[in-house]
Amino acid sequence: MNPWLPVAPCMPATCLVPSEARAAWPRRTLRLTAAVMMILAGTVLTLAARAFGTAERIRMTSAWSRLLLRALGVRIEVRQGFTFLAGSASSRGSVPTLATAPSVVARSGAAPLIVANHVSWLDPLVMAAALPCRLLAKREVREWPMIGMLAAGSGALFLDRDRLSALPEAVGEMAGALGEGHPVMAFPEGTTWCGREMGAFKPAVFQAALDAEAPVRPVALRYVDTDGTLATGSTFVGDDTLLASIRRVVAFRRLVVEVTMLPPVTAANRRVLAWKAESSVASVILAPARHAVPVAA
Repeated sequence: MNPWLPVAPCMPATCLVPSEARAAWPRRTLRLTAAVMMILAGTVLTLAARAFGTAERIRMTSAWSRLLLRALGVRIEVRQGFTFLAGSASSRGSVPTLATAPSVVARSGAAPLIVANHVSWLDPLVMAAALPCRLLAKREVREWPMIGMLAAGSGALFLDRDRLSALPEAVGEMAGALGEGHPVMAFPEGTTWCGREMGAFKPAVFQAALDAEAPVRPVALRYVDTDGTLATGSTFVGDDTLLASIRRVVAFRRLVVEVTMLPPVTAANRRVLAWKAESSVASVILAPARHAVPVAA
C-alpha cells in the first residue's frame, strides 16, 4: 500500500450521525445560493490575484474563505490551547492570526509549518480563514473544475501522492515557502477521519520544517453541534460524496468549528517531530476539554 494513500476505517453508514437541530429549508436554500455566488466570485478573484504577490494572495484567500464559511452557516472559534481567543467567521470580533500567536516564528525568520487533523472538505477553508497560510493539497485537486483554479490561484502547493519520487520536490517547495516567511498548512494523516478518532501523522512533510529551520504549530479541529456535542455530520469520509456532505453541512442549525492552536513542537528528526505534533493534537481530539466561556469581542 502506498503510504501516502492511507485508508481510514471511518464510513458514512457507521460514523455519521445527523444533527437533531436542523435548519429550515429556506435557510438551507439561501446558504447554498450564497455559497455558489461566493465560488463564482472566487473565480473572478483568482484571475485578479495573478497581479499580486504571494502574501497578498494569502490574505485575499483568507478573506474569501471567511465569507464562504459564513455563507454555509459555519462559525469558527479559535482558541489558544484550551482558552477561547476570539469570535468567528460569522460573528463579532476578528479572527486571530499567527502574527498574534506567541512563539511561532523561528530565529531563522522562517514561518511555521501548521499541521492539523483532517475531518472534512471544510478543513482547508477553516484553516485559511483562521490562520492565513499556503495550503498543501493533493495533485488531484488541481484538476478539479473551478476548485482547482481557486486552489492554484490561492498559492496552494501540490503533492502527487501516486509518485513517491515527487516527494523531495514537494518538500523542497514547502521548505522554500517557509523560508520566504509564508506559513504552510498540511494534513499529515493523509486522509479524513470522523472526528471521534484520528490517524497517525506521516513524517515526510515535517522534513520541510527541519530543512527551513521552521517551527511546527499543531492545530486541533473539532466540529460541534448546537449542544456542544461532536458534529460527525460535517465530516467527509469513506465512500461519502461531496454533494451529500454539503447538504448535511447546510442543514445544521448551527455548526461550530473549534480551532485549537497548540504550543509549537520541536525535535531533531521528522519522525519524532511528527509524533510530538500528533500527540499534541490527540490531547484535544481524543480527550477534549470542557468548553470555555467565550470572551466578548
